[in-house]
Amino acid sequence: MPSPENSAYIYDHVRSPRGKGKKDGSLHQITALDLSAQVLRSLAERNHLDTSIVDDVSWGCVTPVGEQGGDIARAAVLAAGYSQLTAGAQVNRFCASGLEAVNIAAAKVVSGEATMAIGGGVESMSRVPMGSDGGAWAIDIAGAFPNYFVPQGVSADMIATKWGFSRSDVDAYSVESHKRSAQSWAEKRFARSVVPIKDQMGIVALDRDETIRPSTDMQTLGSLNPSFAMMGEMAFDAVINQRYPEVEKVNHVHTPGNSSSIVDGSGAVLVGSLEAGRITGLKPRARILGTASIGSEPSIMLTGPSYVTEKVLKKLGMSVGDIDLYELNEAFAAVVLRYMQVLDIPHDKMNVCGGAIAMGHPLGATGAMILGTVLDELERSGKSTALVTLCVGGGMATATVIERV
Repeated sequence: MPSPENSAYIYDHVRSPRGKGKKDGSLHQITALDLSAQVLRSLAERNHLDTSIVDDVSWGCVTPVGEQGGDIARAAVLAAGYSQLTAGAQVNRFCASGLEAVNIAAAKVVSGEATMAIGGGVESMSRVPMGSDGGAWAIDIAGAFPNYFVPQGVSADMIATKWGFSRSDVDAYSVESHKRSAQSWAEKRFARSVVPIKDQMGIVALDRDETIRPSTDMQTLGSLNPSFAMMGEMAFDAVINQRYPEVEKVNHVHTPGNSSSIVDGSGAVLVGSLEAGRITGLKPRARILGTASIGSEPSIMLTGPSYVTEKVLKKLGMSVGDIDLYELNEAFAAVVLRYMQVLDIPHDKMNVCGGAIAMGHPLGATGAMILGTVLDELERSGKSTALVTLCVGGGMATATVIERV
């Protein structure tokens, strides 16, 4: 564990509300560049930040093509009115891109390369659809065939089948996600961190997460058809069964109701050294204790969070019980259920403010968003430590451990 003087600290974070990732979503008319710029500008303004002290911005974006392409990080820095001295780099580790970007910012601070840096990300999924950039693993048989490539949804259904999670189990988890998310908004848990997004006329387009359904119940969810059964029947069940022959048949339990919502959104985390705080007059809110990434079996692909959790905790000399709050992106309900099962984490420590099943998963931004959410919750509840992690396509995971200051 690094010493306090040789650590990276979180000074602040902000995020946009998450808008429905379709043409009728409230953020559809806002480009990824504008979405990023508004979030970065808000972060600087609320901290009265001389942006020339921000050495670099690492910015997650999972589909970096078209209007989201061309190093959107640098474009967003300039659009936000930051000093031209502030650099920017686009980051892609699929669903963990936003958290990886924060970890990169922290590493720059710890190494001495940066005094202050920003990590975060953006995804406008209504304007640049997921998968628009193609992908070597899915398209090139040289990568797909030997690694038993299947779509993520089939992998999630295999997790549910292999470890015994029924349709009722994943639907019940979804109901709780919506309940917790709605309660968090009602209790103003996000009020400090969510910045309203404005349109070109300066009118607020959205000021709260758009996809939460407080009335969600088991009956409503039970009426939805499985999303990935047809893909499985086409070929992919047979492919993943070759990798896991002990499973007789894949039980397709994931639907649009118990998987993460497709949304637009952006989030940013301000990271710096203790010296940065002295220069700016800002007080750190949390210390980053440790970070890690890991590879995992690529066909089932979504089991990495437990392995990266064990890796980072071992590095820090900590145990699962030393962590007060956990945040794991709710890509699919079975991913979180398996994580809690294998690490014996009680549900009252996991995603206590809700998650992506209810609020959505803007791919490049989610990691930064949920890191901020859990920091706010540490402060609200008076707890000390939190661990944030996300599963990643292709079989990976990233994690960050923080301690409230």
